[in-house]
Order: sequence, then structure tokens, then C-alpha cells
Amino acid sequence: MSSQQVFTDRDIEKQSSSSIAPVHAHSHGKSKLASANPLGLLAFGQALYFLSLFEFAPRGVTTTNIVVGNMIWMGGIAQFIAGIIDFCAGNAFGATVFCAYGAFNLAYSTIFIPGAGILAAYSTKDGIPKAEFSQAVALFVWSWFIITVIFTIGACQANYVLFSLLCTADVTLILLAAGHMVDSHALLKASGVFGLIAAAISFYAAAAYLYVDGVTPFTLPLFPIRKDRIV
Repeated sequence: MSSQQVFTDRDIEKQSSSSIAPVHAHSHGKSKLASANPLGLLAFGQALYFLSLFEFAPRGVTTTNIVVGNMIWMGGIAQFIAGIIDFCAGNAFGATVFCAYGAFNLAYSTIFIPGAGILAAYSTKDGIPKAEFSQAVALFVWSWFIITVIFTIGACQANYVLFSLLCTADVTLILLAAGHMVDSHALLKASGVFGLIAAAISFYAAAAYLYVDGVTPFTLPLFPIRKDRIV
């Protein structure tokens, strides 16, 4: 499978750039696999939406423990399953992206699981996180910013929806890492804003990949960057 195939689950007839033809299942050997894109993108977007939302204490909720379970199951396991499906389909880019972000959600949520002992290692005897904890989280997030930049470059010839999604995720991670490094609530809230924008784009992309083969009476455009390569 060529490295240039990005989230490739569409066999699209050549039409005008404003329309998208139905998606047909690819045949890999003797098996046919359904597209993993809707599941992977919904898991990515929903986990990011829920996490970003709590930067603003919605409905007065400031205890964020409920995010952990969601990041493990939807953002982590469900998204990782989407990546495995892409591996089986021979889509290296989609498999890498979904498995990587699934692992990110699992790793990030593990920090806040008491039994893991990670948060306790950076806390005082009274259970109050030390300043070192914010710096450690920042370093963790910076490493994922590097990975996201690699993915962004890989998607630069796919379509404008996926490319803008990854660009927005880049900004989200920059603000999140910087906010933890300098202990700035303003930067953390800004990361929440961009996180919500990225989640919205991810939801749209998921719907575009899901609303095919007559599922709905309409399709959603992904705005291909290269007219000879619509994905």
C-alpha cells in the first residue's frame, strides 16, 4: 500500500470537485472490510470534545473524573480498534493515526487512575500535585505535538477537512503544553477552544465517511486537495 494513500476507503468516480460519489468496500485478498474512518474519527472527536469541554467547567462541573472512563473506552479502545481494522485493510496511514491517538487517550487517562500511581508520584503527602506535575504533563503533550505534525504533513495531499483537523489539533496541543509549562489558565482555555473546533471538524469528517452507500439521501464533501486523488 502506497504511503500516499491517506484514510483511503473511497473508490470514487471522477466527478466535479464539489461532489462525492458513494463509497464501495475495498477487497483485500478474499475479505472485504468496512471503513474504519467513521468509528476512528468519531472516537477521536468525541474524546477531544469531552476533554476540551471541561476546560470551561460546564454546568458548574469542575470534577473531571468522568472524562477518564470515556477516554479509555471511546477515545482509547474504540479508536484503537479502528486502527487495527485499517491495519488489516492495508491502510498504513489510517492505522497509524487511529492506533496512535487511541494510545494517547489510554496513556493520558492512565495518569489519573489512582492505582497507576503516576499522579501520586508527583503529589505531596496530602495529595496535592507538585509544580513538577504540570511540567511533566507539558513534556508528554509536546511529544504528541511532534507526532501530530508528522501526521499533518502526511495528510497535506488528502483533503481539506482532514488536513484542517490535524492543523487544529496541532494548535490545541501547542496551547495545552504551553499552558501547563507556564501555568496559564488562559492558554489552557484557549486549548479548549481549539480542541472543540477540532472535535467539530472530526465529527463532520466522520459523518462524511458514514453517510455513503445510500445511508442518507445526501453526502458531505471532504474538499479534495488533489483532484486526481479524492479520499
